[in-house]
Amino acid sequence: MLIKRMMVQLSGGLQARHTALFAREACSYQSDIFLWKDGKCVTGKSIMKVMALAVKKGDEITLLTNGADEHTAARTLEEFLLTKNR
Repeated sequence: MLIKRMMVQLSGGLQARHTALFAREACSYQSDIFLWKDGKCVTGKSIMKVMALAVKKGDEITLLTNGADEHTAARTLEEFLLTKNR
């Protein structure tokens, strides 16, 4: 299991479009993917659950990946969340 804490840099945070792209990317991995924010943990593969976290630019979140391709998933999803202009 990999655990990465980060500050979201996406302009606008995880609004609908970014959340859909994030969830689509998360679904492409076999690993379990979770996002933690403010004591809440949701699967990163569900658009609705990620939207419910209301992640904004500058929010601190934790990305957890666990499974066969956890390293690749963590690296790709972390890069997605840290990219300022998407």
